[in-house]
Amino acid sequence: MYRCLIIDDEPIAIRVIRNHLASFKDFEVVAECNNALEAITVLSKEKIDLMFCDIQMPQLTGVDFVRTLTHPPKVIFTTAYRDYAVDAFELHVVDYLLKPISFERFAKAIQHFLIQDKPTPPNQENSTSNQERDFIFLKADKKHYKVNLADILYIESLGDYVITYTADQKIVSKERISHLAEVLPTDHFIQIHRSFIVSIQKIESVGPGFVEINKKKLSVGRNYKMQLNDLMGKL
Repeated sequence: MYRCLIIDDEPIAIRVIRNHLASFKDFEVVAECNNALEAITVLSKEKIDLMFCDIQMPQLTGVDFVRTLTHPPKVIFTTAYRDYAVDAFELHVVDYLLKPISFERFAKAIQHFLIQDKPTPPNQENSTSNQERDFIFLKADKKHYKVNLADILYIESLGDYVITYTADQKIVSKERISHLAEVLPTDHFIQIHRSFIVSIQKIESVGPGFVEINKKKLSVGRNYKMQLNDLMGKL
């Protein structure tokens, strides 16, 4: 269970985050604070894994507050202002959410946290955080579907949407394929075209200019051939 702290001087903003977080069963809200000084007291008494922190607050801004912490928890900044983005990411925060915060954008931030939270296995110096997670959430039909990575055959881009194909269903979600290329583990998935990401384990054959999965031929883009050839040389 991940223990969370919400810091915001606006009750409505706290309520939005709390309601969004309620959809994720592995997260619990330990405390809610209206300013950074209250949060200092909570952090001195409680183990906090993830902190949702507003930036524009009285007495001490969220950015300055995080700078004062010797061993801060993971932080997701929540703010109505874009001006602090550079300062925030210099602090290596998990994400930077602009208000009003949609559930879709909130879910992506949670995914970023889960990726970063996975420990690096011992004796794997080249292990990267995006190679640890075994599921993703996809929004479709006003729901958020948890899709196991092992079930995915391939993903097809349709502009601002993607179709995720599994053996028994396809999920159409509003998502950029470029984002999925960033979050999917590179030891299990490879992008072969600007419109296709495929599961390496599900590849049945590779031919001149195509990859075959589930008896369907998917085009290999010219800019992706070298990456695919490198993969074939390693298998």
